[in-house]
Amino acid sequence: MWEAPTLLGSALTQTMWTADEIAQLCYEHYQTRLPKQGKPEPNREWTLLAAMVKIQPAIDQACGGANKPVQVTKEVVSMGTGTKCIGQSKMRKSGDILNDSHAEVIARRSFQRYLLHQLHLAAALKENSIFVPGTQRGLWKLRQGILFVFFSSHTPCGDASIIPMLEFEDQPCCPISRRWANKPSEEASDNPETPEDEKKYEDLGSPVTKKMRLEPGIPDGVAHCQSLDNQESGPVPPTVSSSNVPTQELATVAGRAPSGAKVVDVYRTGAKCVPGEAGDSGKPGAAYHQVGLLRVKPGRGDRTCSMSCSDKLARWNVLGCQGALLMHLLEEPVYLSAVVIGKCPYSQEAMRRALTGRCQNVSALPKGFGVQEVTIQQSGLLFEQSRGAVQAKRADSPGRLVPCGAAISWSAVPEQPLDVTANGFPQGTTRKAIRCLQARSQISKVELFRSFQKLLSSISEDKWPDSLRLCSYGPHNASCWPSRHRATALTHL
Repeated sequence: MWEAPTLLGSALTQTMWTADEIAQLCYEHYQTRLPKQGKPEPNREWTLLAAMVKIQPAIDQACGGANKPVQVTKEVVSMGTGTKCIGQSKMRKSGDILNDSHAEVIARRSFQRYLLHQLHLAAALKENSIFVPGTQRGLWKLRQGILFVFFSSHTPCGDASIIPMLEFEDQPCCPISRRWANKPSEEASDNPETPEDEKKYEDLGSPVTKKMRLEPGIPDGVAHCQSLDNQESGPVPPTVSSSNVPTQELATVAGRAPSGAKVVDVYRTGAKCVPGEAGDSGKPGAAYHQVGLLRVKPGRGDRTCSMSCSDKLARWNVLGCQGALLMHLLEEPVYLSAVVIGKCPYSQEAMRRALTGRCQNVSALPKGFGVQEVTIQQSGLLFEQSRGAVQAKRADSPGRLVPCGAAISWSAVPEQPLDVTANGFPQGTTRKAIRCLQARSQISKVELFRSFQKLLSSISEDKWPDSLRLCSYGPHNASCWPSRHRATALTHL
């Protein structure tokens, strides 16, 4: 059970929840609130799940005594599923396509929709908003005591997925079949099949010397690096660079684990090192990867520009989850208090390194920003439609087990909370209809920007924050901003 001190009035209380409670809440939400459309085809497809959970002290507990544990309400406010992304050639300057549809990214963009709605409520002086007026004109801040926990059913792709493989079964993650260790190097693909006559790992105490590449057949936590035929794209976070990573972190996973067990190999990630940065050695065994590096999601043919989910989570841990556009209206960033990972291959050391450790030297940040000491925990509950769970159920069923091609977005908003997409557009969109308004996801850059414009139009201009009122783009109305300013704003979503 995690206990985090938080101030409620003048009393110091304890907000209490467990990793399993967070996971169970998200799994139940997935089962009951998300539609069948967009979910994996039974016994044939798998997917990944991520969500944002709001933790809030119960109203009748707000006046509890000092150091007294209080009851909290836990609510899923955004959710996303998905394993795909598009390639560089499919990116569009108009911002009407989802570049990255990995579950973590879908959940975070859905969370931005939720924040926009909550700001609408705050601007309308609704008491049920999570925001209250800040100390500066036109700015808002989170209501005291509200926390956000990020849940993912799997280890984020990229640096967090470079997990030590020990010489015996007592590993820092769930025991996994050793057959992947003998798989030779190959390009990432959507083919998870493993030949029945594949040679098993013969000596559990010997080093693994053959190279391997991740594919969806590898445990779901690491397999998340797989993507569409056309692959992924997205802006490169400028704030987290390997140049800021301490020298000792720019190393291979080798030697011995904290438990004293010998590290014989690592689970590989398909995410590629950012061009121009230090690269992986490609050596056999535990020296294959360099850790602590920025990586892009893998591609087959069409190169992807999307940063790995490990890198994006690290960025959110420094800059917040709200995005640059919403920061115009917020007094302080909206940070995660904790990250919970579902049952999957997992290493606490790798997660800590990927999300916070390599960011410790990031400096010269604006006031209010900083590297957060986020709590990281793992649940023992398995997502029922993860790769591992589906594989176990289908046993010897014929046919390939493949990642689901659709992504589902859900936000706790009154209008159109659900959004099902494929290839970056609403599912079922034809090539002829791509330029239509109906062919835009609710969480695409351009639609989030339209929602931001709508929010500003509901607020009297004399109540706008200085960053918007002093804008030099003519009429101080978002709907009148010239196209060059709108295009610039889209890049900050």
